[in-house]
Amino acid sequence: MADRDFLLPQRSTVRTMRERLVSPVRDFRIDALGAGAGPRPGGVRALAAALGLTMPVSVFADVPQAQPVLVFKLTADFRKDPDPRKVNLGVGAYRTDESQPWVLPVVRKVQQQIAANESINHEYLPILGLPEFRSNASRIALGDDSPAIKENRIGSVQGLGGTGALRIGAEFLRRWYNGTKNAATPVYVSSPTWENHNGVFSAAGFTDIRSYHYWDASKRGLDLQGMLQDMENAPEFSIFVLHACAHNPTGTDPTPEQWEKIASVMKRRFLFPFFDSAYQGFASGDLDKDAWAVRYFVNEGFELFCAQSFSKNFGLYNERVGNLIVVGKDGDNVLRVLSQMEKIVRVVWSNPPAQGARIVATTLSSPELFSEWRDNVKTMADRILLMRAELRSRLEALGTPGTWSHITDQIGMFSFTGLSAKQVEYLINEKHIYLLPSGRINMCGLTTKNLDYVATSIHEAVTKIQ
Repeated sequence: MADRDFLLPQRSTVRTMRERLVSPVRDFRIDALGAGAGPRPGGVRALAAALGLTMPVSVFADVPQAQPVLVFKLTADFRKDPDPRKVNLGVGAYRTDESQPWVLPVVRKVQQQIAANESINHEYLPILGLPEFRSNASRIALGDDSPAIKENRIGSVQGLGGTGALRIGAEFLRRWYNGTKNAATPVYVSSPTWENHNGVFSAAGFTDIRSYHYWDASKRGLDLQGMLQDMENAPEFSIFVLHACAHNPTGTDPTPEQWEKIASVMKRRFLFPFFDSAYQGFASGDLDKDAWAVRYFVNEGFELFCAQSFSKNFGLYNERVGNLIVVGKDGDNVLRVLSQMEKIVRVVWSNPPAQGARIVATTLSSPELFSEWRDNVKTMADRILLMRAELRSRLEALGTPGTWSHITDQIGMFSFTGLSAKQVEYLINEKHIYLLPSGRINMCGLTTKNLDYVATSIHEAVTKIQ
């Protein structure tokens, strides 16, 4: 009898074990396989069976499968497609006329310099990033003669690409901008916009993300009046995410005169500009032209954020090189902002990687390397402009219904073709030409070898599918 009593757990022990079994997340003595730290051979699983309890298969059993990121799924589908005619117009990266990635010659040169420099080590960077990268990156965006730089009222934070720069800016604004109800501050993004804009600001905790008019589908151009009206109607101190150049996905930018009207309304309505600058130099081939809007707003006295990406214009896609510029009214305000951003970075990625930032900083700080980089960037921009002209001329020569001047009116990597979702579906399924459902195409996916095929396929889709 004594032996039997020894084998049976006491009532209090059973109750305790039952609580542990039904709450495996709170009791880390139950591992992922269900084996436990029970007092006898067989452990928790055996005891659970004796008590008639069902062990959970996994604490993650109820996690739903997320939808894949569309543009990456499109690339995966393209790679699996065995058809020799296939064309990928979805990927957001530069390609040569041979459909290959291009490592900029200046980047290769700087990489070799860095590799040969034995004084470089792998110590942590400062939390806010490599100082010479931050200062040079900010300088090419704002210009050498920027009043904000001269008055020492700018600062910056190195980010993990443009996305990281956006996220740090969004996190700061949600914590510190517009009083105590920061999360409820309206954030306006263009319609359409890069899909990550919505995701970044939502993930940062903003609860009121709205869209403003931007694309006029009937004119295949900018809806300036709709955009200005939305700004007039926006609550004061709302945040507006603006594309500095080469709007993604439309490729349609305001003219300088239109930017002046936009700035005028935003200043009068106390709206906060948050620029996303992912394509400086890559859009037109001219660094200064592509930075015109940001520089104008700074010259007009705005406090603003500007998220820079060096993925496209340096071809450093997987190095994740970004910079968040802060422009304030005075240096003291900027220092306090940076002190809070340092706290945010510390708990997000602690401090950033060095290699890509060193490549950019070395290039921008050397007149010789800077000149070579500018030529490399123009090479990419010129190829894109050529592909725009060639595609338009072919569609017009085929007599494709509709107008196609918007292809050459737009700038940058992407073109908003105006193709419908059904026409896109036809191109993917019947012609093995991969593009996003919105009709956005990457002009870099076009080459002298596939232009005729793409043009005739678009013509066929437009004439067959209404």
